[in-house]
Amino acid sequence: MAKAIIFDFWGTLVDQGVNPSPIRQIKETLGIRVSFQEYILPFEKQFMTRDYEDLAEAFTAVCKIFGREPEKWLVERLVGLWNKNKLLAQLYPETIQVLDELKNKGYKLALLCNTDFSSVESLLEKFDLNKYFDVISLSYKTGFLKTDKESFENVLKELGVKKADAVMVGDSLATDVKGAEAVGVKAVLIDRRDKREYKNRINTLSDLNAFLD
Repeated sequence: MAKAIIFDFWGTLVDQGVNPSPIRQIKETLGIRVSFQEYILPFEKQFMTRDYEDLAEAFTAVCKIFGREPEKWLVERLVGLWNKNKLLAQLYPETIQVLDELKNKGYKLALLCNTDFSSVESLLEKFDLNKYFDVISLSYKTGFLKTDKESFENVLKELGVKKADAVMVGDSLATDVKGAEAVGVKAVLIDRRDKREYKNRINTLSDLNAFLD
């Protein structure tokens, strides 16, 4: 039986404010022609594993790794895309109820998120989510992405649980699911649009209980 639940943030607890996602819009804006899978890892490593002074500095670094000249208009456009997502973000309807129920049942809860320095912490405060989590692990602080084994291993250590007693819940097969599986943690894919295949799959957080026993 699970003792701890590790949550992703975007697409799992909080709805991204724009569609397509800002990460995909940035790929299009920069004219990056490789596949999304080839693009996402270098983007996240550059953008989400260090603490920049501001978003302009962060996107300047992103432009450079993809061979784009970080012209002022381009950097400003990227910053605007990113900030729009944060401004329009909303909790999913069931998020608070599910977190309340899990907390009241005695589960240890953690947040494990690939994020830049500017987004998630302000939204955790805005939506009053900090109180639910025993551990909050943000990639820009730790230097590790969810595809790095250290990210999960460190969270398990902080929670004080074994990998067999934890469940990872997220909306990404590439990061949440594969990252968890790589360290032997059970993964549950939240697929709100009901378009993907995975053995442990739910459409809303309200369906999570079926995978906790």
